[in-house]
Amino acid sequence: MTGPTTRTGDPERDTLDKAAHENFPVAPFFLPRDWRNDLMAVYGFARLVDDIGDGDLAPGGADARLLGVPADRAGDRLVLLDAFEADLRRVFDGTPRHPLLRRLQPTVRRRSLTPEPFLGLIAANRQDQVVSRYETYDDLLAYCELSANPVGRLVLAVTGTSSPERVRRSDAVCTALQIVEHLQDVAEDFGRDRIYLPAEDMKRFHVQEADLATAGASASLRALVAYEAQRALDLLNEGAPLVGSVTGRLRLLLAGFVAGGRAAVHAIAAAQYDVLPGPPRPGKLRLLREVGVTLRGKG
Repeated sequence: MTGPTTRTGDPERDTLDKAAHENFPVAPFFLPRDWRNDLMAVYGFARLVDDIGDGDLAPGGADARLLGVPADRAGDRLVLLDAFEADLRRVFDGTPRHPLLRRLQPTVRRRSLTPEPFLGLIAANRQDQVVSRYETYDDLLAYCELSANPVGRLVLAVTGTSSPERVRRSDAVCTALQIVEHLQDVAEDFGRDRIYLPAEDMKRFHVQEADLATAGASASLRALVAYEAQRALDLLNEGAPLVGSVTGRLRLLLAGFVAGGRAAVHAIAAAQYDVLPGPPRPGKLRLLREVGVTLRGKG
């Protein structure tokens, strides 16, 4: 989720400016400039597709016009996603219409990126339009395979460090981060009529949907959040060896992702697993401590 930004009327700039408000640094200063440029290009794609899926595009319909969507269909998210997918395909075999996709095209060519991760992110947002509940944990993992894991795979591809083992570890970290974000945003997601707590787990812990609409979490809901937080922590620990498999500044970037997830789980625990008043966020000292632990291969 992002915080408020100042609208400039420039769809490309308005989207990229959201990077400063993300939970995790998108392209931190310590990375080589070419990596930062390419990661920002990938971010622009991912942020825009999420904004389309969440209905958070800038007012005025500029993005819809850029994608060739008629004004009377500009509010239809599925139509916009279809148009965005068509424009993505032009990145690989033509000239895209949207400036964020034109910005992405040189990165795709320079890094030999494939369409699959980008299509996965579009598919996740398309799924969000028709699926608002997940029956099982496995169903949720399948959603994360589309909504989260492509991001880590793109980071590995941009930095030229992809391998089957690293992809497997990266998938565990990315899925964990997605689950943690869902736990932080239970109330906000419920306000959008979305629940990412598996229904079978809600039944097991005797949690009703109405329990998500209250000012504070019941003991049952806290127990459920604690259970899901431990699952996320286990995934983070499974993926953490990814950090030690790389060197240099990339190692610090990946340590930041793992540490950010661990610190967020700690913040949720510190709030006694009551996520309804607002997303529990870790402090900077906790985050730095977790970065150190992760870099040392502990935790």
